[in-house]
Amino acid sequence: MIKGAPLQEVYELKKDYLFQLEGLAAKDLIDIYYADETQVNMTPCVPYGWQFKEEKVGMPTSKEGKINCFGMISRSNHFVWSTTTKAIDSQFIIEQIDSFSFRINKPTVVVLDNAKPHRAASIKERLAIWQSRGLHLFYLPVYSPQLNLAETVWRKLKYEWIKPEDYLTKEELFYAVDRTFAAIGDQLHINFSPPKYTLN
Repeated sequence: MIKGAPLQEVYELKKDYLFQLEGLAAKDLIDIYYADETQVNMTPCVPYGWQFKEEKVGMPTSKEGKINCFGMISRSNHFVWSTTTKAIDSQFIIEQIDSFSFRINKPTVVVLDNAKPHRAASIKERLAIWQSRGLHLFYLPVYSPQLNLAETVWRKLKYEWIKPEDYLTKEELFYAVDRTFAAIGDQLHINFSPPKYTLN
């Protein structure tokens, strides 16, 4: 197996199982949320730009000021999120999922990648409690970010929704992140590609 690529048999099996879950969600039998974390800092993400010949254009960067974000999003753009200036560890994730588990109204699957905080022993110790409330975790195959819808949220946040002027100060940046997250599902929408599930 090439490093950075999932074992093909495992990848296909997990992808098929995920699409079966998506089929149940399409029948409104369960809810699925894709979860992940990212960091936004004072180094702007500028995908492209233009300038006149001989014109110098730049944006200041700084190692100061960073905000860590954890979010869970559904295909219908329902977004549950939290931010912190501290590191996101397993305890932080437990707190977010624990709080979320009290707000669900049908069997719910939270999809996660294989980051160490997601696989911590403390997470495993909570599984039975969450399952008793109707919440279940599903782990993606390794090296498969393309299967996690939350990755699209982070890309759009950094390259589309946050504007250059939001990087003037860390306070403005933090406000822009919170303002953007609050708008997802209302003023901001993501048109996710439909899953390749089979309805039986």
